[in-house]
Amino acid sequence: MESPLSESNRRHQPYHGCALPTELRGQDRAQLTKPGTHHYPCRSVGALRQFSRSWPHGVALRIEEGNSVPRMEQRRPEIQIRSAEMSDACALASIYNREVLHSTVTFDLVPRDTAGQESWLREHSGAYPAIVAVIGGRLAGFASLSPYRPRPAYSTTAEDSIYVHHDFRGQGVGKALLSDLLDRATAGGFHSVMARIVGGHDASIALHASLGFGHVGVEVEVGRKFGRWLDVAVMQKML
Repeated sequence: MESPLSESNRRHQPYHGCALPTELRGQDRAQLTKPGTHHYPCRSVGALRQFSRSWPHGVALRIEEGNSVPRMEQRRPEIQIRSAEMSDACALASIYNREVLHSTVTFDLVPRDTAGQESWLREHSGAYPAIVAVIGGRLAGFASLSPYRPRPAYSTTAEDSIYVHHDFRGQGVGKALLSDLLDRATAGGFHSVMARIVGGHDASIALHASLGFGHVGVEVEVGRKFGRWLDVAVMQKML
């Protein structure tokens, strides 16, 4: 008689060795590995460790020895930050043009072509860098420093810009980009960095606040797009 713990049976039991609640029995792995943290009583920590080796990519199975409770948590993807290259022009334009056409985060009204993006890249080198975030070989976002104002006395202040691909939002890309950008601004000798953020863009305002930017003021109805007047929140970080 075949053992109930045989290899053939293991493949059909997502939590082999665990006492699953009745309502979870028979569910497949996709149902049991949704993002979040889940708690299940388990008789065998060793069995769970063995099972976790084949766990789906992106889901971490944490086993707490004291009470033998497995915990599944969504794992942050690895984000690589590097300087932007001319070969990134098409990918950058794709990210940027989506915001031009469908959002108010940029006040541009006309999408950039590849030549325009390449020209932008040439302007963002040296003291005013452009950087990109890469996840799994895909360009997940980009950021840059630009002159705050054209007159020479403003030269110790820069302005940041950050754009994240819509497929990678909520994964820490914006924070990784801004953190790296601030390090480069400090190394470049800037005294402060300004952020000008369209009113109501709470995610960007919170991101900047989390990295030490303070509110300076609000420019009221200085822009108009999609038939609406737009405010701009001004934030600043001293370096």
